[in-house]
Parts: sequence; C-alpha cells; structure tokens
Amino acid sequence: MFKPLMYLLCVFLFSFRAMPDLSAIQQQRVFNIKDYGAVGDGKTDDANAIQKAIDACNAAGGGTVLIPSGHTFLAGPFQLKSFIDFHVETNAKVLANPDEKVYTKSAFRANKGEGTVWIGGESLENVTISGSGIVDGNGISFMGAELEDSYELKPFNIVDPRPHVLTIVGGKNIRIKDLTIRNSAYWTVHLVGCDDVAISDITLLNNLKVRNSDGIDLDHSKNVRITNCYIESGDDCICLKNRREYEEFGVCENITVSNCTMTSRSCAIKIGSENMDTIRHVVFDNCIIKKSNRGVGIQNRDEGVVSDVIFSNMLIHSHLFSDVWWGKAEPIYVTAYRRAPGNHKDANWRFAKGQTVGKVGKVENIYFTNIKCDSENGIYVSAESADKINNIFFDAVDVRINKTTRHEGGVYDRRPSEVEGMVKGRTSGFYLDKASGITIRNSSVQWGANRPAYFAHAIETHEVASLKVSGFEGQSAYPGKLKSQQDYLPTRKY
Repeated sequence: MFKPLMYLLCVFLFSFRAMPDLSAIQQQRVFNIKDYGAVGDGKTDDANAIQKAIDACNAAGGGTVLIPSGHTFLAGPFQLKSFIDFHVETNAKVLANPDEKVYTKSAFRANKGEGTVWIGGESLENVTISGSGIVDGNGISFMGAELEDSYELKPFNIVDPRPHVLTIVGGKNIRIKDLTIRNSAYWTVHLVGCDDVAISDITLLNNLKVRNSDGIDLDHSKNVRITNCYIESGDDCICLKNRREYEEFGVCENITVSNCTMTSRSCAIKIGSENMDTIRHVVFDNCIIKKSNRGVGIQNRDEGVVSDVIFSNMLIHSHLFSDVWWGKAEPIYVTAYRRAPGNHKDANWRFAKGQTVGKVGKVENIYFTNIKCDSENGIYVSAESADKINNIFFDAVDVRINKTTRHEGGVYDRRPSEVEGMVKGRTSGFYLDKASGITIRNSSVQWGANRPAYFAHAIETHEVASLKVSGFEGQSAYPGKLKSQQDYLPTRKY
C-alpha cells in the first residue's frame, strides 16, 4: 500500500514541476510595440515599429500586439495580420500621421478617388481589435476651410489622400470591441467580404462637419453582429452595401444590429446606395436615432436587390440640414431609382463593365414595427415604377411632424438618381409614390404647433397599387382645407 502511494506522489510532484509556466508563455505572446522601436511622443512616425510588432506576433503563431498606455503613437499606414489581438490600452492613442504624402494605397482598388487605407489588412482570420484606448484618424488635418455646417474638401489629382481608419478585405472571425474610434477623414470601419464579425461596445465619434465620414460600412459582408455601440458621424452611421470594386465577394446578408445610439448629418442607418448584388436577411432592433438628417434609409440605386429586412423598436428624431448633406429629414425612407448616367471618368466603377447607364433592382419584404418618429418631414416611399418596391409593412409606426429649423422643407431628396434629385412635394405623414403592396396598420400621424403651408395629409399616395390601411389615426395638417381621399380623420379607424 505504501509503495503505490509513494509512486503516485512522486508522479504528481514530477508532473507539477514539469508543468509549463503559463504566465511566462502569455508574457512571451505579448508584443509591446515599444520593444520594437515605437517612441510614442506623438511626433515620431511609429508605423514601422507597429508593423514589426504585428509581423513578429503573426510569425510566432499569434498573440497580443500591445499599444501601451501613457503614449500617443503617431503612425502612417500599416497592415494587420492574422491571429493577433491589436490591443490599445487605456490612456493610449494611435493617431494618423497628418502628412498626406504617406497615404498611397487606394481604399477602392482601381478607383482612386475615394480615399486611401490607413490601418488595413487582407485575407485575415482570427483578428481582434480591442482595448479601452483611442484610435484617432486625425480627420481635420485632411480638411479644407471650415464652413457653417461642413468642411471644404481639398482638391486632389487622381488619388484622394484622405485615409479611411480601418479597411479589412476578406476577413474571417473579426472582433472589434471596447475601443473609442474617432475623427475619421473618410470612412471609419470598412469591412469588405468579411464573414463572422462581431462589433461591440465601441464609441465612434467623427466630426459632424466632415463629409464622407461614415461610421461602419459592411460591404459584401456576412454573418455580422453590431451591438451596444454609440456612433456620431457626418455621413451614414451604419451602412450596408455591395460596391462594384469588390464584386467577387457576393451578397451582403445575415446582419443584426441592436442596442445602438446614432447621430448623423446624412442617414443614421442606410442600405445602399451602392448595391450591385443582393442585401438580405437583416435586422435592426432596439436602436435610438437622435438629431439626424435622415433616420432609416433604403436607397437602392443599382441592379441589386434588397429584401427581408426588419426595423423594430426604435426611436427616431430627425430634422433638416443644408443641401450639403443627403436627406430631407425623412425619418423612414425607402426608394429605388437607377443612378444618373455615368460620365467617362466614373463609368468604369459606378456601372457594370462597359456600361454608362445602370438599372435598379427591387426592394421587397421590408418591415417597420413599433417605431416612433419625431421630425420635420414624413415617411417617404418612392420608386421609378411601382413594381420596384413591393410588400412594405408599417405596424405601430407613429409619426409626429413639426417645423423646428430655418431650412426650407416641402422637398424630398432622391439623390443620386437619373430623375430630379430634389423634388418638391407636400409634407405628409406617409408620402407614397409608385409602390405596390403597402400595409399601414395600428399607426398614427400627429402635427406640431409650427405648421407651414406645405404641411399636408396624413397619408398621400401617387400610383400605389394595393394599399391596405387598418387601425390608423390621423388627420391633415389643416383639416377642412385639404381635400384628399387619403386625408384620414382621427375618428375613423381602418
């Protein structure tokens, strides 16, 4: 009995002594950029040191590339690689180099006129970008003069040097979490052809005067979850699209967005306008949109299809801005128009190869449920023909319209399209123009105290096939003065 016990004890002690030092292994897998020559004084370009740390981490089979606290690391372009956690510690900042000459790689391949790559990566897998530090695009450094509600865009020759903050092409298992990402000069987070993505608990703060400063763009990407984020951007906060430059990646699908708060000078949540393939199986839920121009927008302008999309449990506050920004305070916007004919300069990327005239695909099976809208304009649904928009459902969608700014209303914005971009039209609670299969149920329209003469009907329709209304409450802005079969009275319920 004694000998077997001694034998087991010896085996245990030997095994314990032979166990690897896990803390040492973990320490070996942390690649501090300071150890690779980064200075962190906010003046020296540390891109080379950052790249060395990334390369070493990838070569070792993976680990953490550490951006240590207490420093600002100025950097030009660098490339992420697979199997790394790019971790920005608290009180650490990665700041884009303001020298335009260091940005040479186009964000859109042969199309060189829409910005460059700062933090990039291609054919990546198992990449995390994390930490409670800051990634700063230094956006104002790339702007022209400051105007009343925007910045001038500097002229450029062939290559627009404004850097996108993060561009990942062909990524799999991508995680972005906890960071503050701010001050982009162009798009902020651009994910192209990525599969299995989770973006959570980030704060994205762009200057609201910077044009083209999208927040998160999902381009030909699949199986994406965006949760618990706060986003302010001059351009769209979250945008789904299929750009022609990356057409080999196929459809954009299986996207969920929840528990986010957004502010935009353009459209807080947008699908389009670039869509040469299919965008489908999308859910936006439990989101707040505040102080935006357009709230939720489906803006189809190419041959691709948008289908099976749900928007639910949302608060939308929108109001008018100047014509610099796309949108006319439409809280909900669903349109399908082919884009304007291309000229020689842009025909090679806006349209199918060899074409200068485009087509527009259908928008169908779109559901809006339990949405409360407060705006200077109403809901706008419009297409070039009624067959292009089909099966749009509004259930428990309440709209309150009141004039609150000095900007002119009575206009709907159809840019970019071959028809008139800014079309005058009465402001109605639901303005439906060329569509089919529209259902409005258990919804309402109310008017505020400030009612200009162009405020009109609760529901206004033009060439709409199959409109079903039930449980609706609302009346015109001027009861008794406007005559319309769509001028519903509050005592009449459908």
